[in-house]
Amino acid sequence: MSVIFEAKIKNKGQGAHDWFIELIDTVDNRIEICNNLEEFSVNIEKLGEDYGGNIDQVKWFQDENITEEQYSEINAGMRKYQEELNNDSNDR
Repeated sequence: MSVIFEAKIKNKGQGAHDWFIELIDTVDNRIEICNNLEEFSVNIEKLGEDYGGNIDQVKWFQDENITEEQYSEINAGMRKYQEELNNDSNDR
C-alpha cells in the first residue's frame, strides 16, 4: 500500500497570509486543515504516525486564485522546513 497525502493550498483572502492548506490522507480520506506551516508540520507528522512515519509521497496542489505573494510565502517556508529536516537527519 502506498501512503500518499495531498496538500491543497487554498485561498481565504488577498493578503499574503490569507491561505490555508487542506491536508488529505488518501488512504482513509482523513482531512486536516492547516492554517500555517507549523500546523502543517504537526498534522503531517500526526497522520504519518499511523504508517510508522513512512509517507511515500505528498502531492501538492493549489487553487487557481492563490496569489504569487501567497505562493512565495508558502514555498519559502517549505524550503526552510525541508532544510531543517535535512539538517536534523544529518546530525544523527
